[in-house]
Amino acid sequence: MRHQFFIIISLLLLPSFAALAYVAASTNYRIQADSINIGGQLSTSNNYKLEDTVGEVATGDSSSTNYKVKAGYQAMFGSSISISAPSDVTLSSINNIDGGGSTGSVVWTVTTDNGAGYTLAIAASTNPALRGTSGSFDDYAPSGAVPDYLWSLAATAAEFGFSIEGTDTASRYLDNGSACGVGASQNTDRCWDGLSTTNRTVASRASPNSPAGTATTVKLQAEIGTSNNTQPAENYSATITATALAS
Repeated sequence: MRHQFFIIISLLLLPSFAALAYVAASTNYRIQADSINIGGQLSTSNNYKLEDTVGEVATGDSSSTNYKVKAGYQAMFGSSISISAPSDVTLSSINNIDGGGSTGSVVWTVTTDNGAGYTLAIAASTNPALRGTSGSFDDYAPSGAVPDYLWSLAATAAEFGFSIEGTDTASRYLDNGSACGVGASQNTDRCWDGLSTTNRTVASRASPNSPAGTATTVKLQAEIGTSNNTQPAENYSATITATALAS
């Protein structure tokens, strides 16, 4: 008997500012907004910077049920954020007689010009995350307060977990070559954690990354222990939501 796994991917974008269109662009740059006026100047001191304009018309705030407009050069928004929409992931089947594991991965790319950067978090829609009609896999439970450096599974268990790789990986998923939550390394297939219905921050940065963006890979693993003979043979699925938030 075999188990088939379908990991359904969804995403949620929560910018601190609304995403913007732009009025002009080249290969390397975008101008978010421009202004026609009769004057203005840029004034600075040791602690402050002031930019003003003279002669703009039809400025100010206006809104409707679905939209909000802040009109005028000085009222324009200062940042934008976007996140990619990857395809669903299908893990291979596992034999429930002898046990075994199956792995897959999904990549989310976050792009922002926000000066304070962003955070990326993931959450499962159910507890436990990977469920079938009559059975489920336990969410992977690290042995301590931080992820396990090595994936570890009891012979009678069936568990589903993840690890993180990417330039902006959160410190919880970095390692020193033997333990997680310390150091600055990212050894492949290390630092395993369990999903939760509460957001877990998996990546962040404190600076903009536009226009290239930064990719974060979430590696997924499901495994049945070699002595687990009670796991129902059926299709299992999990819905994982990624949330990108401008800092």
